[in-house]
Amino acid sequence: MITVGVAVALGVIGVVYAWPIDGLISVFAPVADAAAGFGLVLDREMGYLSLFASGCLLVAGSLLPGI
Repeated sequence: MITVGVAVALGVIGVVYAWPIDGLISVFAPVADAAAGFGLVLDREMGYLSLFASGCLLVAGSLLPGI
């Protein structure tokens, strides 16, 4: 169930940054600040990567139960 929660969170962040939604980008400012601590910049490219990772995580979670 944790993988589903993480995948949904990645999907939402991916949609907001891949197709810039101005009203929601300011809501995710704390997430961007936390990611900057790891050297990541949340931009359009990271949005698309988040969408891809979200789908991959859902597939991995369904194929490998218990993770």
